[in-house]
Amino acid sequence: MREYMEFLGAHSPYDRLDSADLRSLAETVDVEFFASGTMIVPEGAEPLHEMSVIRTGSVQILDRGREVDLLTAGDTFGHVSVLSGLAPSMSVRAVEDTVCYQLPDPRNRLVHPEVLQYSHYGSVTARDRLISVGGAVDRLERPLSEVTKGVLWCEPTDSIRAVAREITETGQSCAIFVRGDEIGIVTDDDFRRRVATGEIPVDQPVDTIASIPALSVSGDYTVSAAYLRMVEFGIHHLVVTDARGRPMGIARVVDIAATDVSHPLVIRSAAAKADTIEQLADAARLLNPTLVELWDAGVPPMHLAAVLSTMNEALFRRVVELHTANDELWQSINPSWMLLGSLGRREPLPNSDLDTAVAWSTEGDEQVMDAAVLKAASRAIVEATKRCGLRPCQQGLNPSNDLFNRSAPGWAEAARSWRTEPEDDESVMMVSTMLDARPLTYARLTQPLQSALSATPGRDAYARTLTMNALRQRPPAGFVREFVVEHMGRRRSLNLKKAALRPAASLARALAFRAGDASGSTLKRITTARDSGLLSHPEADDLSSAYQHCFGLVAEHQILALREHRQISSCLDPATITGPERRQLRDAFRAIKSVQDRIASDRYDKAVL
Repeated sequence: MREYMEFLGAHSPYDRLDSADLRSLAETVDVEFFASGTMIVPEGAEPLHEMSVIRTGSVQILDRGREVDLLTAGDTFGHVSVLSGLAPSMSVRAVEDTVCYQLPDPRNRLVHPEVLQYSHYGSVTARDRLISVGGAVDRLERPLSEVTKGVLWCEPTDSIRAVAREITETGQSCAIFVRGDEIGIVTDDDFRRRVATGEIPVDQPVDTIASIPALSVSGDYTVSAAYLRMVEFGIHHLVVTDARGRPMGIARVVDIAATDVSHPLVIRSAAAKADTIEQLADAARLLNPTLVELWDAGVPPMHLAAVLSTMNEALFRRVVELHTANDELWQSINPSWMLLGSLGRREPLPNSDLDTAVAWSTEGDEQVMDAAVLKAASRAIVEATKRCGLRPCQQGLNPSNDLFNRSAPGWAEAARSWRTEPEDDESVMMVSTMLDARPLTYARLTQPLQSALSATPGRDAYARTLTMNALRQRPPAGFVREFVVEHMGRRRSLNLKKAALRPAASLARALAFRAGDASGSTLKRITTARDSGLLSHPEADDLSSAYQHCFGLVAEHQILALREHRQISSCLDPATITGPERRQLRDAFRAIKSVQDRIASDRYDKAVL
């Protein structure tokens, strides 16, 4: 008995029980052993009468055969079925020999069962615990050191001929050196591009063809984070450094590609090499099959979004380069091109629009710039993105609209005017939109805008407006047969972007803005709100998990449409949503509404909001 009390009392949510209730619960414990591989809760099981607390070992949570979580000692499963009386929505299998404490419905035993606040969402997002399970998530999230190769050293003054011979003889693809405080790297690609073509003689020092400084990352990077860096910069080698910044190895894309992701870099390279819009369109045609392949390889939805973001960025950046490189107008104003919306937050879906804006510099009186000429030049770029298969915003969030085409001082002035009108709907829309802005070029030109948006004077007032606006975006109540139950009635389709992703993203943006740092993705903003005390840890976990779960459902729905060459959308037919999916969606909707309700009703927030 004492052992049961001590173990349960050390793990959530049982650590919230008083000693009397903890003893009462311990008295009901029944110990059960499950051998490795045992299906503890099979698919299609009847409603459970006992929940399980893992004492030793671990279990997999499976959604239609696909791993979504790994639970270990102290974790509880089966509680949703016990407490709801419904059949379990997911199956459970022992990963290794596992001992569980079996508990009956605590509501019949405890004086204060309401203190047991079980998590309903751990099975959706605890990817860190999936690392030891295997599969694509494991391979992507493992430490970069596991795919790091040894270093072939050379001196910067060594001849190209000597280094090339050494690389060939050792079977390497690159060599590195240190010159002063900088690391240099020379790769087989450098030899092909600059030496084999006759551009550089083979007797020249190797540092004449090397990349200095070499792009490097620390050894504690994950494989996925390193791979995204490679895709973003279009490179095939990363120098891996230790805690002191000294080279300790080389990470090669060819090794990382063994984790089932390879095509994004092909697209990135093809975009960089395109000399015409037609060639760029050819590269863009690889987008959809690449997304399908990555999904089939088990790449998690949020990671898939990050990869999609880098591919879209590469295509849009090249469109801009092809249109502006030899254009006197664009060269004279050094524009900063910005990505907005989900692409700005690096969390686009396959059907996300390409929302963009531009800030430009000017010398002297900005009125000398011809607005009509600028709009026409911007419109040509927007049209070129269409030809590449990208989707410019249909609502006008692009530089052919005056609202999204301004000088750097003009953006700052506009931001200050928006903040003086916190009740104006257009001002709220513009602030929300530009808080998501991420510059691709000449980032310094956007600093006046960001400073004006985040300036301390008046931030609390605008935070109130953004928060209240976010609270008005409510998820649906649930489902009734083939209908979605919303506040204004019933609908025959479920738009998950509108129903869940937008409310969660808007609330995260508002809270992070109030905390003083609205940068980054929705998940980063939730973490910012949690760290600043605006969200409790459970609230942050629930909101983050609900967002990721709904994002994953939309992504899966759209990837299936891509595979079947159907038109993709964010709308799901309620009649096609299975019972387990409906329960999970209801839980996600409730999680978002629960956080909204707490913020709306909290006395402190009423005073501040």
